[in-house]
Amino acid sequence: MKIKHLLALILIGVALTRASATSVIPPTFQQLVQQAEFIFQGTVTNTQSVWAGEGAQRHIETYVTFQVEDNVKGEAGSSYTIRMLGGTVGDETFEITDTPKFKVGDRDILFVEHNNDQFVPLVGINYGRFQVQRDEGTGRDVVLNGEGEPVRELAQLGRNQEASTTADVSTALSVDAFKSAVHQQLGDSAARPTR
Repeated sequence: MKIKHLLALILIGVALTRASATSVIPPTFQQLVQQAEFIFQGTVTNTQSVWAGEGAQRHIETYVTFQVEDNVKGEAGSSYTIRMLGGTVGDETFEITDTPKFKVGDRDILFVEHNNDQFVPLVGINYGRFQVQRDEGTGRDVVLNGEGEPVRELAQLGRNQEASTTADVSTALSVDAFKSAVHQQLGDSAARPTR
């Protein structure tokens, strides 16, 4: 029974990995903003992996909860939880290649779409995650992409380019500049809910 269970998980993982590896085209900044239902800046406060489904459909899901610090598009509330396929329960791990990995304390700006309906509810999977990091040299918060590389030009997002050769974050976009660009894409009236 355990071998059947493991085989089912492997087959699901292979199918999803192949699908994600061949079908995810890096979205442009405009596509990220337009496709996202919610865009928010938040800090991970909890991650929990659980078994879900029955029989051959049994799999591991991970719930990642964020304390929302700034609703940039839509109203995610003060706390928001995303559900992703994969994770570790006890000594069993179900991992999907190229999906974001979150831990408590991570600070991110997320572009969320179809939460609870797709295996990673971010626009472009890992492309919909932007990490927030403090630049110790300048004391400002800057933006890194899902791979942890500094984001310097939004116009370059979605274009095939080689990875940055430097990890120097001093020239990365500030969080404020990044969110300001999102607001520009949305237009001021759509960027914030009216009260």
